[in-house]
Amino acid sequence: MSTALKRILVVGGNGFIGSAVCKAAIARGWQVTSVSSSGQPFRTAKGHSPAWASKVDWQKGDALHPQSFAHLFPQVGGVVHTLGILIENERYKKAVQNGNVPELVGSFFQAVGLGTQGNPLRQKTEAERKGSYESLNREAALSVCNAFVSSTPAPETNNVPRPFVYISAEDIFRPVIPARYIETKREAEQGIQEIMRDKPDYRGVFIRPSLVYHAHYRPMTTPAAVLLDLSSSIHAKVPRSLPTPAGLLRSLGSVGNSSAADESPSSFASMANALVIPPIHVDHVADAICVALDSSQEVRGVVNVRRMRELIGWSDSDGGH
Repeated sequence: MSTALKRILVVGGNGFIGSAVCKAAIARGWQVTSVSSSGQPFRTAKGHSPAWASKVDWQKGDALHPQSFAHLFPQVGGVVHTLGILIENERYKKAVQNGNVPELVGSFFQAVGLGTQGNPLRQKTEAERKGSYESLNREAALSVCNAFVSSTPAPETNNVPRPFVYISAEDIFRPVIPARYIETKREAEQGIQEIMRDKPDYRGVFIRPSLVYHAHYRPMTTPAAVLLDLSSSIHAKVPRSLPTPAGLLRSLGSVGNSSAADESPSSFASMANALVIPPIHVDHVADAICVALDSSQEVRGVVNVRRMRELIGWSDSDGGH
């Protein structure tokens, strides 16, 4: 690992993926600053504070108004933007963290328009607009990225080109999760690419995990991870000449989505992706991000699950697909 990278900034460092990145970076001897809306250190669902958390500089800031923490950018060799939402309803995060199944189901129903706030004609409140896919998945990332590339790095910052790592996603959640989730993720990727154009001292990295799981911090993800890992393993071993459930879903999707070339892929294709792309542990995502942050590795662009496994030293025989 290069010694050029000494300090990073993690936007959303007290969240699920953000905290894993902070932990992995601290383990590498890096200085880590986290910015979040609360500015509070990471704590487990039971309120415990891990030992590594005391080594992180926890700062308060608004990602939609990054001027509130712009003074931090010159000192860091890279930024990791982990802020984002899966559902336009903050209840789901606590439901997943606490293992509250009824609350989680209610959040999903509301997301697809079956809940009490599912009226498509009802105008969103200001708070709902701030908590929308467009705001948190796209605009916040673009605002932070713009502020980052506009900063002048301090002389001791040698990790060039400085990376802006955006936590995107594989397209595996539709139709359970609204299409705007993945669409705003892709729009953010495109926007970051535009910002990085003609800026050789910066590079964009788009981390696309599948289902991210952790047995203790997200216990509800473990059963789904086991099933999806089994599915991906079976699909990987089936000869290409034989039909598979994922292949059937892709065929159905191609029939039902053959009109406009610029349309989003069918939900059938998204379901097929879920069956063939293995889930990934949050610590492995964090390790891959840390490798990508080091500019000596020359990582840029899309980093899917296969590429993440390669970055952390896994081969196909270790479970890569």
